[in-house]
Amino acid sequence: MTIRFNCPNCNELIAFADKHSGKRAHCANCGQKFIIPSNDKGKTEKITSPKERDEPLPGFYQAVFIDSGQLFTNKENINGLVFIATAVCLKFFTAGMNYTMTIPGRAYSVDLPLPFGWILRVSAWGFLFWYYMEIIYSTAYEQEKLPDIIVGGFSGLFLRIVKSVYILIIMLVVVELPFFITALISNWMGVELPVLLSALMFAGLFLFPMAILTAAVGKDLTMLRPDYILIPIFRAFRPYLVTALLLGAAVVLQMYASQYSGRSAATETGYLLLNLAVQAILLVAMRSIGLFFRHYSCLLPW
Repeated sequence: MTIRFNCPNCNELIAFADKHSGKRAHCANCGQKFIIPSNDKGKTEKITSPKERDEPLPGFYQAVFIDSGQLFTNKENINGLVFIATAVCLKFFTAGMNYTMTIPGRAYSVDLPLPFGWILRVSAWGFLFWYYMEIIYSTAYEQEKLPDIIVGGFSGLFLRIVKSVYILIIMLVVVELPFFITALISNWMGVELPVLLSALMFAGLFLFPMAILTAAVGKDLTMLRPDYILIPIFRAFRPYLVTALLLGAAVVLQMYASQYSGRSAATETGYLLLNLAVQAILLVAMRSIGLFFRHYSCLLPW
Protein backbone atom coordinates (compact mmCIF):
# COMPACT_ATOMS: atom_id res chain seq x y z
CA MET A 1 0.00 0.00 0.00
CA THR A 2 1.20 3.50 -0.83
CA ILE A 3 0.72 6.51 1.42
CA ARG A 4 0.19 9.78 -0.45
CA PHE A 5 0.33 13.16 1.24
CA ASN A 6 1.40 16.74 0.67
CA CYS A 7 4.61 18.35 1.87
CA PRO A 8 3.80 20.55 4.90
CA ASN A 9 6.02 23.29 3.48
CA CYS A 10 5.61 23.47 -0.32
CA ASN A 11 2.49 21.26 -0.76
CA GLU A 12 4.35 18.94 -3.18
CA LEU A 13 2.61 15.55 -3.56
CA ILE A 14 4.74 12.85 -1.94
CA ALA A 15 4.33 9.06 -1.87
CA PHE A 16 5.91 6.40 0.34
CA ALA A 17 5.22 2.71 0.92
CA ASP A 18 3.17 2.21 4.10
CA LYS A 19 6.06 0.30 5.71
CA HIS A 20 7.84 3.67 6.11
CA SER A 21 5.03 5.15 8.21
CA GLY A 22 6.37 7.01 11.23
CA LYS A 23 9.89 7.39 9.82
CA ARG A 24 11.76 10.61 9.15
CA ALA A 25 12.03 11.78 5.54
CA HIS A 26 12.42 14.97 3.56
CA CYS A 27 10.78 16.59 0.55
CA ALA A 28 12.83 16.22 -2.63
CA ASN A 29 11.44 19.55 -3.86
CA CYS A 30 12.10 21.92 -0.95
CA GLY A 31 14.08 19.85 1.55
CA GLN A 32 11.53 20.16 4.37
CA LYS A 33 11.92 17.34 6.92
CA PHE A 34 8.82 15.57 8.24
CA ILE A 35 7.40 12.39 9.78
CA ILE A 36 5.67 10.12 7.24
CA PRO A 37 1.97 9.82 8.22
CA SER A 38 0.17 6.50 8.68
CA ASN A 39 -2.53 7.02 6.05
CA ASP A 40 -3.36 8.87 2.84
CA LYS A 41 -3.77 12.62 3.23
CA GLY A 42 -2.72 12.23 6.86
CA LYS A 43 -1.38 15.19 8.79
CA THR A 44 2.36 15.47 8.33
CA GLU A 45 4.50 16.51 11.26
CA LYS A 46 7.32 18.90 10.43
CA ILE A 47 10.81 18.31 11.78
CA THR A 48 12.56 21.53 12.65
CA SER A 49 16.25 21.98 12.05
CA PRO A 50 18.60 21.73 15.03
CA LYS A 51 18.85 24.87 17.15
CA GLU A 52 21.62 27.19 16.15
CA ARG A 53 24.70 26.92 18.36
CA ASP A 54 27.33 29.50 19.19
CA GLU A 55 30.06 26.88 19.62
CA PRO A 56 30.93 23.70 17.67
CA LEU A 57 29.49 20.47 19.03
CA PRO A 58 32.28 18.36 20.62
CA GLY A 59 33.01 14.74 19.78
CA PHE A 60 33.59 14.99 16.03
CA TYR A 61 36.61 12.67 15.90
CA GLN A 62 34.97 10.01 18.05
CA ALA A 63 31.86 10.17 15.89
CA VAL A 64 33.95 9.66 12.74
CA PHE A 65 36.45 7.02 13.84
CA ILE A 66 34.54 5.11 16.52
CA ASP A 67 30.80 5.64 16.13
CA SER A 68 30.97 5.06 12.36
CA GLY A 69 31.38 1.37 13.12
CA GLN A 70 27.61 1.23 13.57
CA LEU A 71 27.25 1.64 9.82
CA PHE A 72 28.33 -1.99 9.47
CA THR A 73 26.89 -3.46 12.68
CA ASN A 74 23.42 -1.92 12.90
CA LYS A 75 20.82 -4.40 11.58
CA GLU A 76 18.74 -1.51 10.24
CA ASN A 77 21.54 -0.78 7.75
CA ILE A 78 21.41 -4.18 6.05
CA ASN A 79 19.25 -2.98 3.14
CA GLY A 80 21.55 -0.03 2.46
CA LEU A 81 24.69 -2.15 2.62
CA VAL A 82 23.18 -4.77 0.30
CA PHE A 83 22.23 -2.04 -2.15
CA ILE A 84 25.77 -0.65 -2.16
CA ALA A 85 27.28 -4.12 -2.61
CA THR A 86 24.86 -4.83 -5.47
CA ALA A 87 25.81 -1.61 -7.25
CA VAL A 88 29.52 -2.44 -6.82
CA CYS A 89 29.03 -5.94 -8.27
CA LEU A 90 27.02 -4.51 -11.17
CA LYS A 91 29.74 -2.10 -12.24
CA PHE A 92 32.46 -4.68 -11.52
CA PHE A 93 31.10 -7.53 -13.63
CA THR A 94 29.68 -5.41 -16.47
CA ALA A 95 32.68 -3.11 -16.98
CA GLY A 96 33.92 -5.10 -19.99
CA MET A 97 30.57 -5.30 -21.77
CA ASN A 98 31.51 -2.82 -24.48
CA TYR A 99 30.94 -4.06 -28.00
CA THR A 100 30.99 -2.86 -31.59
CA MET A 101 28.28 -3.76 -34.09
CA THR A 102 29.32 -3.62 -37.74
CA ILE A 103 26.62 -2.56 -40.18
CA PRO A 104 27.66 -3.69 -43.68
CA GLY A 105 27.00 -1.50 -46.69
CA ARG A 106 27.59 -1.64 -50.42
CA ALA A 107 30.42 0.88 -50.42
CA TYR A 108 31.67 0.66 -46.85
CA SER A 109 30.74 -0.67 -43.43
CA VAL A 110 29.84 1.33 -40.35
CA ASP A 111 31.07 0.36 -36.90
CA LEU A 112 28.47 1.23 -34.27
CA PRO A 113 29.81 1.26 -30.68
CA LEU A 114 27.63 -0.36 -28.03
CA PRO A 115 29.18 0.77 -24.71
CA PHE A 116 26.85 -1.15 -22.40
CA GLY A 117 29.61 -1.52 -19.83
CA TRP A 118 30.28 2.20 -19.61
CA ILE A 119 26.56 3.01 -19.44
CA LEU A 120 26.00 0.54 -16.59
CA ARG A 121 29.13 1.72 -14.82
CA VAL A 122 28.12 5.39 -14.98
CA SER A 123 24.58 4.45 -13.90
CA ALA A 124 25.89 2.52 -10.90
CA TRP A 125 28.15 5.39 -9.85
CA GLY A 126 25.32 7.87 -10.43
CA PHE A 127 22.96 5.99 -8.16
CA LEU A 128 25.69 5.46 -5.57
CA PHE A 129 26.41 9.19 -5.57
CA TRP A 130 22.70 9.89 -5.03
CA TYR A 131 22.79 7.57 -2.03
CA TYR A 132 25.95 9.24 -0.72
CA MET A 133 24.13 12.59 -0.81
CA GLU A 134 21.25 11.05 1.14
CA ILE A 135 23.71 9.70 3.73
CA ILE A 136 25.26 13.15 4.17
CA TYR A 137 21.84 14.77 4.57
CA SER A 138 20.50 12.22 7.04
CA THR A 139 23.74 12.28 9.09
CA ALA A 140 23.74 16.08 9.17
CA TYR A 141 20.31 16.00 10.82
CA GLU A 142 21.24 13.40 13.44
CA GLN A 143 20.03 10.19 11.85
CA GLU A 144 22.41 7.41 12.81
CA LYS A 145 21.23 4.72 10.38
CA LEU A 146 21.57 4.58 6.62
CA PRO A 147 18.64 6.21 4.80
CA ASP A 148 15.96 4.10 3.20
CA ILE A 149 16.22 3.47 -0.53
CA ILE A 150 13.10 4.79 -2.27
CA VAL A 151 13.46 5.29 -6.02
CA GLY A 152 9.87 5.51 -7.28
CA GLY A 153 10.04 2.90 -10.04
CA PHE A 154 12.15 2.90 -13.19
CA SER A 155 11.40 6.54 -14.01
CA GLY A 156 12.41 7.59 -10.49
CA LEU A 157 15.60 5.55 -10.74
CA PHE A 158 16.47 7.09 -14.11
CA LEU A 159 15.83 10.64 -12.89
CA ARG A 160 17.94 10.11 -9.78
CA ILE A 161 20.85 8.81 -11.84
CA VAL A 162 20.67 11.68 -14.34
CA LYS A 163 20.30 14.30 -11.59
CA SER A 164 23.14 12.96 -9.46
CA VAL A 165 25.53 12.73 -12.44
CA TYR A 166 24.56 16.30 -13.41
CA ILE A 167 25.18 17.55 -9.85
CA LEU A 168 28.53 15.74 -9.72
CA ILE A 169 29.67 17.35 -12.98
CA ILE A 170 28.60 20.83 -11.83
CA MET A 171 30.47 20.44 -8.53
CA LEU A 172 33.64 19.26 -10.27
CA VAL A 173 33.48 22.19 -12.69
CA VAL A 174 33.03 24.66 -9.82
CA VAL A 175 35.91 23.41 -7.65
CA GLU A 176 38.23 22.87 -10.62
CA LEU A 177 37.37 26.14 -12.39
CA PRO A 178 40.77 27.78 -11.61
CA PHE A 179 42.50 24.68 -13.00
CA PHE A 180 40.44 24.75 -16.21
CA ILE A 181 40.97 28.48 -16.75
CA THR A 182 44.72 28.23 -16.14
CA ALA A 183 44.99 25.21 -18.45
CA LEU A 184 43.18 27.07 -21.24
CA ILE A 185 45.34 30.19 -20.84
CA SER A 186 48.60 28.21 -20.73
CA ASN A 187 47.55 26.25 -23.81
CA TRP A 188 46.59 29.45 -25.66
CA MET A 189 49.93 31.09 -24.76
CA GLY A 190 51.90 27.92 -25.49
CA VAL A 191 53.40 27.89 -21.99
CA GLU A 192 53.79 24.72 -19.94
CA LEU A 193 52.92 25.07 -16.24
CA PRO A 194 52.86 21.50 -14.89
CA VAL A 195 53.55 22.39 -11.24
CA LEU A 196 50.93 25.15 -11.11
CA LEU A 197 48.33 23.01 -12.89
CA SER A 198 48.94 20.09 -10.54
CA ALA A 199 48.63 22.35 -7.52
CA LEU A 200 45.37 23.84 -8.79
CA MET A 201 43.93 20.40 -9.59
CA PHE A 202 44.67 19.04 -6.10
CA ALA A 203 43.41 22.26 -4.50
CA GLY A 204 40.11 21.78 -6.32
CA LEU A 205 39.87 18.17 -5.16
CA PHE A 206 40.58 19.33 -1.61
CA LEU A 207 37.52 21.61 -1.81
CA PHE A 208 35.32 18.83 -3.15
CA PRO A 209 34.01 17.49 0.23
CA MET A 210 32.73 20.96 1.15
CA ALA A 211 31.09 21.27 -2.26
CA ILE A 212 29.34 17.93 -1.68
CA LEU A 213 28.20 19.06 1.78
CA THR A 214 26.84 22.34 0.43
CA ALA A 215 24.89 20.62 -2.35
CA ALA A 216 23.66 17.73 -0.18
CA VAL A 217 22.42 19.81 2.75
CA GLY A 218 21.70 23.12 1.02
CA LYS A 219 20.00 21.35 -1.92
CA ASP A 220 20.69 24.34 -4.15
CA LEU A 221 23.56 24.44 -6.67
CA THR A 222 23.57 28.24 -6.54
CA MET A 223 25.05 27.86 -3.04
CA LEU A 224 28.31 26.59 -4.56
CA ARG A 225 29.90 29.97 -3.93
CA PRO A 226 33.55 30.56 -2.99
CA ASP A 227 32.66 32.04 0.44
CA TYR A 228 30.30 29.17 1.31
CA ILE A 229 33.00 26.64 0.41
CA LEU A 230 36.17 28.34 1.70
CA ILE A 231 35.08 30.01 4.95
CA PRO A 232 34.08 26.77 6.78
CA ILE A 233 37.38 25.16 5.75
CA PHE A 234 39.42 28.01 7.25
CA ARG A 235 37.30 28.08 10.42
CA ALA A 236 37.51 24.30 11.05
CA PHE A 237 40.54 23.21 9.07
CA ARG A 238 41.63 20.14 11.05
CA PRO A 239 38.23 18.37 11.15
CA TYR A 240 37.70 19.25 7.50
CA LEU A 241 41.11 17.77 6.70
CA VAL A 242 39.85 14.47 8.16
CA THR A 243 36.93 14.40 5.71
CA ALA A 244 39.19 15.31 2.79
CA LEU A 245 41.76 12.61 3.66
CA LEU A 246 39.07 9.93 4.01
CA LEU A 247 37.57 10.83 0.65
CA GLY A 248 41.03 11.08 -0.90
CA ALA A 249 41.98 7.62 0.43
CA ALA A 250 38.87 6.12 -1.18
CA VAL A 251 39.65 7.83 -4.51
CA VAL A 252 43.26 6.61 -4.50
CA LEU A 253 42.17 3.04 -3.74
CA GLN A 254 39.54 3.19 -6.46
CA MET A 255 42.27 4.05 -8.97
CA TYR A 256 43.86 0.66 -8.21
CA ALA A 257 40.56 -1.21 -7.96
CA SER A 258 40.42 -2.76 -11.41
CA GLN A 259 37.16 -4.16 -12.79
CA TYR A 260 36.42 -7.67 -14.05
CA SER A 261 38.39 -8.69 -17.15
CA GLY A 262 38.54 -12.48 -17.12
CA ARG A 263 41.67 -13.00 -15.03
CA SER A 264 42.17 -15.83 -12.55
CA ALA A 265 39.46 -16.39 -9.93
CA ALA A 266 41.80 -15.36 -7.11
CA THR A 267 42.76 -12.13 -8.87
CA GLU A 268 39.18 -11.20 -9.67
CA THR A 269 38.10 -11.96 -6.10
CA GLY A 270 40.86 -9.72 -4.78
CA TYR A 271 39.83 -6.82 -7.02
CA LEU A 272 36.16 -7.28 -6.10
CA LEU A 273 37.04 -7.15 -2.40
CA LEU A 274 39.12 -4.01 -3.06
CA ASN A 275 36.12 -2.39 -4.76
CA LEU A 276 33.97 -3.25 -1.74
CA ALA A 277 36.65 -1.86 0.60
CA VAL A 278 36.54 1.41 -1.34
CA GLN A 279 32.81 1.66 -0.66
CA ALA A 280 33.36 1.00 3.06
CA ILE A 281 35.80 3.92 3.21
CA LEU A 282 33.43 6.06 1.15
CA LEU A 283 30.62 5.31 3.60
CA VAL A 284 32.72 6.58 6.49
CA ALA A 285 33.90 9.56 4.40
CA MET A 286 30.33 10.58 3.49
CA ARG A 287 29.22 10.17 7.09
CA SER A 288 32.15 12.35 8.17
CA ILE A 289 30.97 15.08 5.78
CA GLY A 290 27.51 14.98 7.35
CA LEU A 291 29.09 15.00 10.81
CA PHE A 292 31.12 18.06 9.85
CA PHE A 293 27.84 19.92 9.30
CA ARG A 294 26.32 18.52 12.49
CA HIS A 295 29.28 19.54 14.66
CA TYR A 296 30.42 22.75 12.94
CA SER A 297 27.25 24.20 11.42
CA CYS A 298 27.71 27.30 13.58
CA LEU A 299 30.83 28.10 11.54
CA LEU A 300 29.09 27.94 8.17
CA PRO A 301 28.19 31.31 6.61
CA TRP A 302 24.91 29.87 5.35
